[in-house]
Parts: sequence; C-alpha cells; structure tokens
Amino acid sequence: MNSESGATGTVLAVCRAHRMTVTKTGFGVTAIDKRPVEEAVSVRTFGVFGDFQGDRENHGGPDQAVYAYSQEDADFWSRELGRDIPAGLFGENLRTRGIETTGAVIGQRWRVGAHLVLEVTSPRVPCATFAERMGEPQWVKRFTEVGRIGCYLRVIHKGKIQAGDAIVAESAPSHGITVGKFFSSATVEDVHTLQDLADAGELTLSAHYKKYFKRILQHAS
Repeated sequence: MNSESGATGTVLAVCRAHRMTVTKTGFGVTAIDKRPVEEAVSVRTFGVFGDFQGDRENHGGPDQAVYAYSQEDADFWSRELGRDIPAGLFGENLRTRGIETTGAVIGQRWRVGAHLVLEVTSPRVPCATFAERMGEPQWVKRFTEVGRIGCYLRVIHKGKIQAGDAIVAESAPSHGITVGKFFSSATVEDVHTLQDLADAGELTLSAHYKKYFKRILQHAS
C-alpha cells in the first residue's frame, strides 16, 4: 500500500448505521453497528447520509465525519482472531483496498469517485464500546498495541460514493506524519511540527489533537 500523492485504491464497501443500540458499559447509545449499503449514497459534512453518530464529542463531528479501514488491516485481524472481519464490524464507513488508512499522512486528501474529496484528520482511538462490540479479551489493549487503527476524515467537497469507486490520494503534506505514527509513537517533535503548521494556517487539525498534544508533552516532561 502507498500513501504518496497519486496512489490509488478502491472502495470495497460503504457502511452506515444499521441500528442504534444502548451500550452495556453505560456510555449511552452507539451507532457502531454499521453494515454495507448497495446503492450510491451522499457524503456530507457529518458523514455518510443516513448514518448516525452517537457520540460526536469523541467519535464524530465534522473532523471525524468518515472512518476508513483497509481490507489489508482487516485481513490481519481475521488471521489473528480466527474469524471473519466483515465490512462495518469495526464501525467503519469505508472499507478500502490498496490505499493506506493507518499509514495515511495527516492532512492528506483523497478524491473518491467523481466529486467527493476527503481529508485525513486523526487516528481512531479504541474505546469500551468497540470492545463490547468485538467481545474479544483485552480488545482495547490489543488493538492499541498492534496499531492498525485506520483513519478519520473530514469532508472537503461533498459527493456520492459507492462500492467500486476509485480512491486517489492527492496533495500529501511534506511533514510525513501518519495517523498510525502519531497514534503509536508520537514525539514532542511531532507535536511541535503539527502545531507550527496549524499556527501557520498550513494544516487544519482536529480539535481532538489538543488533548493528545497535552498528554504527549506532559509525558515527556
């Protein structure tokens, strides 16, 4: 897989919420139960039309409108867990092939289909709701340690999307920090690089980075 500008991939499935459920962990309702749709659907500011975001503060909003996960990473987990990982099981909106999701550069843009343009924003952080859905021992710890986390994206230009659409990676920022690198091994230098680019107006960071930056800097001091 490749995250360089011009790299191409394919949308294998577009998924949206099948139903809203109440979590057993007491965190309210969740739309993590996502399943593929057959028809072309619109993608707007808050994501795939007809989808829901049960927790926009932590797993939603414009900066986390779409969650993409690669088939390559899903195949890893299928071998690791000895079970199928069908599209939507991880709560992803897009199941992709041939293009980096965990290895996508923060701020990189993807052109999907004829009109849709998405921008890579941040890594997926596993939570208790995800663990509840998977039913695997120590799931949050295992998912974190492996680091195959996929990426969130914001919508730059709205458009329709369906399985089979091509994904073209465009305009990869030169800083080279991927969502996977930031999630698994972020450094103080990474924090300063991203913050400086954001301050200069060259990079739009998700609001979630404020708490990430604070934690990384505190840990290093």
